Amino acid sequence: MALVGAATGAILVAAPYVQDFVVKPYFWILIAVGVFDVAIYAVRGVAPAKTLTMNVRLIGFGIGIALMVAIPVLAGAPVRFV
Repeated sequence: MALVGAATGAILVAAPYVQDFVVKPYFWILIAVGVFDVAIYAVRGVAPAKTLTMNVRLIGFGIGIALMVAIPVLAGAPVRFV
């Protein structure tokens, strides 16, 4: 999730017009969470001991969102998140 958040932040800095797409950038990270979970289930199976806990998923999502916001703000890119 951190990698997707950093990539989203970099895309927002390089091309600020992408924030006007139908699917907003913060949903990109949520979609990545879903794809990641499906991939984990496909590779590891659904045994509880083999999957990621909700805390780990939320921390990854939070880091991704934080990076998506921090990178454009620190770069001074003209972005809006609402």
